[in-house]
Amino acid sequence: MANPKTLVVVESPAKAKTIEKYLGGDYAVRASYGHIRDLGKGYGGLGVDVEHAFTPDYVVPEDSKRHVSELKKVMKAGSGELILATDYDREGEAIAFHVASLLGVDPATAKRVTFTEITRDAILEAFAVPRAIDLKLYDAQEARRILDRLVGYRISPLLWKKVRPGLSAGRVQSVAVRLIVEREREIRAFVPVEYWSVDVRLTPGASADPEQPFTARLTHVPDGKLAASPDKKGVLLAAEADAATHVERLRRASYRVANVEKKERKRSPAPPFTTSTLQQEAARKLGFSARKTMTLAQRLYEGIDLPGEGSVGLITYMRTDSVNIAETALREIAELVKSEFGERYTLGEFRRYKTRSRNAQEAHEAVRPTSVMRTPQRVAASVDRDQLRLYTLIWQRTMATQMAEARFDQVGVDIEAIAARATHNGEGAEISYGLRATGQTMTFDGFIRIYKEGRDEGPDEDAEKTLPVLTAEQLLRMLEVRPEQHFTQPPPRYSEASLVKTLEEQGIGRPSTYASIIDTIQRREYVTLEEKRFKPTDTGEVVTDKLIEHFPDVVDVTFTAYMEKELDDIAEGDLRKITMLEEFYGPFERALEKAEHSFERFVEELDEDCPLCPTEGRDPGRLEVKLGRYGKFVGCTNYPDCRYIRNMDGSVRPEPETLDEICPECGKQLQRRVGRYGPFTGCSGYPDCRYIKKDPPVSTGVTCPQCRQGELIEKRSRFGSIFYSCDRYPDCDCAVGNPPEKDRPCPECGSLLLRRPKSLRCWGCGAELDLEFNVTKPGDIEAEIAAREAKAAARAARAAAKKKTTGKKKTTTKKKSAKKKSTEKRAAEKKPTSKKRTAAASEPAAAADAVAPEA
Repeated sequence: MANPKTLVVVESPAKAKTIEKYLGGDYAVRASYGHIRDLGKGYGGLGVDVEHAFTPDYVVPEDSKRHVSELKKVMKAGSGELILATDYDREGEAIAFHVASLLGVDPATAKRVTFTEITRDAILEAFAVPRAIDLKLYDAQEARRILDRLVGYRISPLLWKKVRPGLSAGRVQSVAVRLIVEREREIRAFVPVEYWSVDVRLTPGASADPEQPFTARLTHVPDGKLAASPDKKGVLLAAEADAATHVERLRRASYRVANVEKKERKRSPAPPFTTSTLQQEAARKLGFSARKTMTLAQRLYEGIDLPGEGSVGLITYMRTDSVNIAETALREIAELVKSEFGERYTLGEFRRYKTRSRNAQEAHEAVRPTSVMRTPQRVAASVDRDQLRLYTLIWQRTMATQMAEARFDQVGVDIEAIAARATHNGEGAEISYGLRATGQTMTFDGFIRIYKEGRDEGPDEDAEKTLPVLTAEQLLRMLEVRPEQHFTQPPPRYSEASLVKTLEEQGIGRPSTYASIIDTIQRREYVTLEEKRFKPTDTGEVVTDKLIEHFPDVVDVTFTAYMEKELDDIAEGDLRKITMLEEFYGPFERALEKAEHSFERFVEELDEDCPLCPTEGRDPGRLEVKLGRYGKFVGCTNYPDCRYIRNMDGSVRPEPETLDEICPECGKQLQRRVGRYGPFTGCSGYPDCRYIKKDPPVSTGVTCPQCRQGELIEKRSRFGSIFYSCDRYPDCDCAVGNPPEKDRPCPECGSLLLRRPKSLRCWGCGAELDLEFNVTKPGDIEAEIAAREAKAAARAARAAAKKKTTGKKKTTTKKKSAKKKSTEKRAAEKKPTSKKRTAAASEPAAAADAVAPEA
């Protein structure tokens, strides 16, 4: 290879390949593979010298050492010139700083280029005007990293000792868990309140005329205006008896139109995507997790091979707070809107959106296609199914921003009902009731033709509802009076979309970190995802309560948002990093010292004696609620002498049943026990022997749709989730996560249907059906086959990479062992000096090994 003149460092190899093609042979573009340097375990295992200006102890992680060697080798072989082209955000700035430091280049004078899209013009333009590393952004990122290390490494050991080993406390993750815990407690404490509404079905004209029924809602009673719900002002119909009197009168009333209001309503499209809104909408519309969304977006950003173009980035940088769109892109969008949809859908001038985020200079454009001329249809053959779905979402939202408003004709009709009320002398007095009917008709679809924003909860405000043509003073005929009972509803649990939205609104963390936050709180088993809603575990609730008790600031929403503001101040040069860290660490250290003595293990005492102790000849212990690995349970204070255990629902956990079977691994008897995922058979020698007998698979009676020879059987993964796979595995690797529908083939292609909570989906063509087996979305056999092949290739690639990594780890271990033996041999030949000094030196190392990484 000819020696290149300049080394260019980016973060990922996929991006390196694309950029090198644009720059040509004078550049060698190499990847750092993400962060190339991180905090180590110096300074007592903390990695930060809190006594001396929070000096960080940076080390090159083991996995990054070969990447550093490669970069040094390439730089030495070239001219020695370096250009840093890492991502355009704080983390990218920090990576650039560390790469320059490791390659012997002064970060203050190193050349830095940034771009928000990987296209030829954007790359060449960026390299024409390199800049210096933004040291203020680097300081902000370093301050964030130090803060997270201080919180994670100082609090986590307390959780290991007093709650459960393996837990962690993160500066932002703990606040996210608190939000979920507090929402769950709101739901538990919620008391439904009954209330009633009254609707009247009416029709214009006499009884001989054709009926044109519509519904009006009772809004006013003789006592005043009705309250729409218990939390609103007005007269409340709190029980059926309250509504019954009015219902009876309305059945005998005469009706007329009091007033008709007509007006036009316009609706504008939502802004283009930011990181946060992309994650929210992908969760609502595509069912993607935040992590999956960011992974797919990263791939679309770094480059896709397109026929005739080679590798090209399809979207702009996906970590952004900005809703700005470049002028060139706006002109291109307007041109395509006009050519595809016509003059009616175009705008007189570009629609621009105002960025709400205070520090949106981190990425100066919204997430958009690098060129809207690359339509989803054009790129479909070059991307996999999920990449295409996400790209289509981004393309549609971007196009919609420059399309005309949608227009609706809204009609509001006020109706008066005159009823007779009986008096004490039998004569009737007329009383008046007020009703309201509303209708809406779309007169021009505008941007809705291509895109409509998803919703978390609530009715669709754009839904059409027609009313007959009505005029003031027109008489109406009553068809039916319908009283309806309602109950107030508790607040909904957070979905991934609504949690991301709340984190952003509260100023907690950064949008680019939401994916890792949500992933971490699930991996740590602080929360679970049930029917796409987050529910806290017992562990999550206990940890939250302990952190609120001992570290109220760490899990305080307002305080955490304030810390984010201070990080922004550092990035803008308005605050010194050291000042911010000192202000935080002083109170934090005092709270730590206090917690070391007052942090107690979770126990809730019950006013109940153990029923098992007397039967075994002991004085009865008291029962108490404890926290185990799988949640809360009731146990005895005489443990371990007394093994009484009871579930929180009152059911007693059965004692292990010894079976007449021998463990094939250790020769001890097997036992039937109840574990986290139900009954199982394991060795009585546990934990010394961890043998678990596999139960025979549960038959579904459904033929495998892939090989058409085997049968799908029910299995359970090591995480406890149920899935269905072919009994001919590994000859056939077909596996599905949803229950197969027996004897009901797809009406479109005849393949297997899979049952979802609210729909069915075809394995063969991807068609979607409702629970009545009506097709709601047609299928595409070729697209489904391509998607399965892409997933299979990805699985094979992951397996190969894992195998390769495992092999390297084994080789490294052998080298380390040989090196260790050689070192020990040399040490043995030397005369030992002070034993005390040797012992003392070993203590910090042991302490460092005991520190867990923060999440």
